[in-house]
This record gives sequence, C-alpha cells and structure tokens, in this order.
Amino acid sequence: MTTRFTASQSVEIAVPKQPIPIQHYLRQPQRLVHALVDPNRIQQLSEEVFRLKMRPLSFLSLSIQPTVDMRVWAESHGTIYLRSVGCEILGIEYINQRFALNLKGYLSPSQISTGTRLQGKADLEVEVELPPPFSFTPKPILEATGNGLLKSVLLTVKQRLLHQLLADYRRWAIIQTKEQGLNDDSKELPILNIE
Repeated sequence: MTTRFTASQSVEIAVPKQPIPIQHYLRQPQRLVHALVDPNRIQQLSEEVFRLKMRPLSFLSLSIQPTVDMRVWAESHGTIYLRSVGCEILGIEYINQRFALNLKGYLSPSQISTGTRLQGKADLEVEVELPPPFSFTPKPILEATGNGLLKSVLLTVKQRLLHQLLADYRRWAIIQTKEQGLNDDSKELPILNIE
C-alpha cells in the first residue's frame, strides 16, 4: 500500500536595510544552501545541484536518513527556486526502493513602502510503500504521523531561513562593502601637498 504525505510552509521576512540590496546576494544560490544547511552535510555536484544529507528522522519505530539532491537556481531579479531532483534513503533498502520525494519552493524579494520583504513557499510530498507491520497501521494514523514529520522538517528549514539567511546576508554585505571601499581607495591615492 502506497501512502502519500504532504506539507506546505510559507514564509515572509522583513529584510533589514544593508548597503547592497538583497537581490545581489540572492543571485548566488550556493550562499543560501550553505546558510540553511550545515556545510558538513552538503556536497556540491554541479553549479546548481547540491546533495544534502539530512539528519536521521524517526517515523513510528523506523529511523530513516534521506539524502536529497536539490537543484537551486536564481533568476536575474533575485528570485531563488529549488527543486528536488533525486533522493535516497540510507539504511533501509526496502523503503529506499519504494520511496519518492518531491520538494519544490521559491524565495522572492519584493519592494514595499517600508523596504524589502522576502516571500517564499515550499511544498514537500513523499510517497512511500511501507513494509509490514506498518502497512497494517490505520491509514489516518500513518498520514497524521507522516504529515506531521514533513511539517516539522519544513518548519526547521523556515526557522533556519529566518535566522541564518539574514545573518549571512548581513555578513556578506559588510564584506562586499569593505572590499569595494578597498578597491575605491586603491584607485585614487590621496596626494599629500607638502610645502
């Protein structure tokens, strides 16, 4: 019996003003990936594709550890998109062969009178054929447990987004501003007029 679990999460973030607009930061999606996921659990497969090794998840009495390949890319106006392109479940081969994960989302900057806001949404869907004895568990209990687990995964991502993204953007803007300042200084050295 194949069981389907779904979860959705929206986010809206007020972006504190920095010397460089966040749209420039968002054009580097690898920064977003590194801000959201522990760098020890990321492997970059290509310019846009990252392998993310998730922490083990508990589902009923099973412990599973998904590894998800994510394509992350940016449009010129700063919107970042992400889509899962592959998934593997480490540890339980039965589930690995009967497991499908679909994650898609976006994060988009918009200007409003009070400044810039980031708006985003992520949709996560999992289809899995559970082995006995789990297949005998009543479907409403399975769905409630699975949907709750996916919701907690998306909520964790949202919390990291709210805290890590803005902190990384602030650090990046400070570094960029200092580098620009150094570049400006090196172009024009002040002339000392000594008489």
